[in-house]
Amino acid sequence: MNTHRYLPGQPQTLPRHDQPMAGYRPEHFLLQVQAGVATITLNRPERKNPLSFDSYAELRDFFRALAYAPDVHAVVITGAGGNFCSGGDVHEIIGPLTQLDMPGLLAFTRMTGDLVKAMRACPQPIVAAIDGVCAGAGAILAMASDMRYGTQRSKVYFLFNKVGLAGCDMGACAILPRIIGQGRASELLFTGRGLGAEEAERWGFYNRVCAPEEVLAQAQALAAQLVAGPTFANGITKKMLHQEWNMGVDEAIEAEAQAQAICMATNDFHRAYHAFVAKQTPVFGGD
Repeated sequence: MNTHRYLPGQPQTLPRHDQPMAGYRPEHFLLQVQAGVATITLNRPERKNPLSFDSYAELRDFFRALAYAPDVHAVVITGAGGNFCSGGDVHEIIGPLTQLDMPGLLAFTRMTGDLVKAMRACPQPIVAAIDGVCAGAGAILAMASDMRYGTQRSKVYFLFNKVGLAGCDMGACAILPRIIGQGRASELLFTGRGLGAEEAERWGFYNRVCAPEEVLAQAQALAAQLVAGPTFANGITKKMLHQEWNMGVDEAIEAEAQAQAICMATNDFHRAYHAFVAKQTPVFGGD
């Protein structure tokens, strides 16, 4: 197997450096960009939207490119056909992995981890709209998002244990405990059991549980609300939420002082002040 196909590098079709993302037509997922919100739809509904080597790589490169996308200020990720994502495709990924040597396996696991790094590094808040099955790498995509809306019929499985692998996949042992706590994360990663909607909301994995027919629209409404806010400052908030995991409290307070001083120099901060004085609602420009 040629492992070079999913090593780092951007497809030539991706916009680069301040070019609009609206014209990009991905090969392995659907993309709609409207009013500052990019909606990614995993679109293999007949198989519950599994990932392939190429879709992993294209998603990674897409999230990397978002740092330069002037027309995207929030992202929604969802799946077609009543399911979110069933994880890595058994026939297109799992089978071929059993034939790879150690360098090839490590190239693959680093590539999948790079997708999570790209999601965490892009400045846009990411909202996952989760219905039906959300398993394996699909659960990781949900975990790596900033916020998650689910449905009563959705079920999340960190099922690596079920296929003979460790639960430490794509940053799960670092990120999941920060969302739901160490003990709860340990249970899911050691057992691979399903996490239902009520429990997911109670544990803090879901921000909200919606009706299946409304989950995407509500996630997009949240994204639109974020787009209407101070988007530069939102990017700073996301950066600091992630960066401060590795800081002590004193270092975090200093980092936040610097970050907030930068935001105070933006036009949006001045717009908010003048709107308050005029008893108006501020209209932010993202600068």
